[in-house]
Amino acid sequence: MTLHRRTVLGAAALGALPIQGARAQPANTIRIGVLNDQSGVYRDPTGPGSTVCVRQAVAEVAAARGLAVEVIQADHQNRPDVGSTIVRQWIDRDGVDVVVDVPTSSVALAVSGIVREKNKVFLNSGGAISDLTGPACSPNTVHWTYDTWMLAHGTGDAMVRAGGDTWFFITADYAFGHALERDTTEFVRRAGGRVVGGARHPLSTTDYSSYLTQAAASRAKVIGLANAGGDTINTVKQAAEFGVTRRGAKLAGLLVGITDVHALGLETAQGLVLTDAFYWDLNDRSRAFTSRVLRDMPGQQRPTMIQAGCYGAVLHYLKVAAEMGAAQAKASGAETIARMKAMPVDDDVFGPGSIRQDGRKVHPVHLFEVKAPGESRGPWDYYKLVRTIPAEEAFRPISEGGCPLVRS
Repeated sequence: MTLHRRTVLGAAALGALPIQGARAQPANTIRIGVLNDQSGVYRDPTGPGSTVCVRQAVAEVAAARGLAVEVIQADHQNRPDVGSTIVRQWIDRDGVDVVVDVPTSSVALAVSGIVREKNKVFLNSGGAISDLTGPACSPNTVHWTYDTWMLAHGTGDAMVRAGGDTWFFITADYAFGHALERDTTEFVRRAGGRVVGGARHPLSTTDYSSYLTQAAASRAKVIGLANAGGDTINTVKQAAEFGVTRRGAKLAGLLVGITDVHALGLETAQGLVLTDAFYWDLNDRSRAFTSRVLRDMPGQQRPTMIQAGCYGAVLHYLKVAAEMGAAQAKASGAETIARMKAMPVDDDVFGPGSIRQDGRKVHPVHLFEVKAPGESRGPWDYYKLVRTIPAEEAFRPISEGGCPLVRS
């Protein structure tokens, strides 16, 4: 297999065998491609850490269930054209059966379409747009971990009920940001609040001063950050520098992860309210999973919910593939997904769950508040639990999504 530096940062096979082209592979070898941001704004919450978690799932299931599995990874650079090219080459040339992760919603939407066309499997953990289980749902895609509806429901509803009834949005100007602003606006209005303004910024912006000035001038009680990764980190840092929160506004990080809090530091991030599907120190099972992957995580960072979701999704897929047999699982992605939906889900990252007809994987999620420096007991001890949202409440009702796969 030829690796192009522009699109593929690295590839690795489990065990000692080198990765070769698809024609040289045994017919029953399952090939998993981890596609995400390996070098940009979403590297820390996805990137190499997602690959570590996928390999952990393979290590726990493959040998024990008699499966031959290989894992490769690539950088889509947060661009739909790059991501689409990689996935087509993976499937047509390199024999990839499963695509995993895929942050950046515009890339995830493109990948979902290609995987459906090729009848392979897409296990989405990184892409947030809730349309993946709505108008854009597919029999070949499972939307694991989280989505924009879940984030909006958890954080948006909680902030309004706490008195934050006027909102100004600072939004990443692409599919994910638009969907997150849309879904949060719906919850703000349902809870009796209103949106008084907003500003949109390009992906990977460095200067947020004009957007923060507009937000402060709006006198909104809540500034909703409908962005993620490095964009959220820089927005929060600059908000602190400009004293935005000292003027009475609260920041609502609509997609904030553990690596973002780590980059910000508790002095800056303290008091942020956020919704997350996984926290490494939540319970004994989450701590056990973290202990298994920690040594191989970049900089020994604690896994994010997206990375943990890659583990959970691949673990469940491989259990199903082992029951079906590798040849049958490789033959039809839609059939494999149907079998995944029929089998109950349980893992150390999310606990018990299930996959709905629309492809939405459901499990409890959690509302957290970031600790003050004096409350933290040590490295990566950042969250205090505010509320656990039950699985049946955490995600959009299946009847409201508009997924054409759903039969009444």
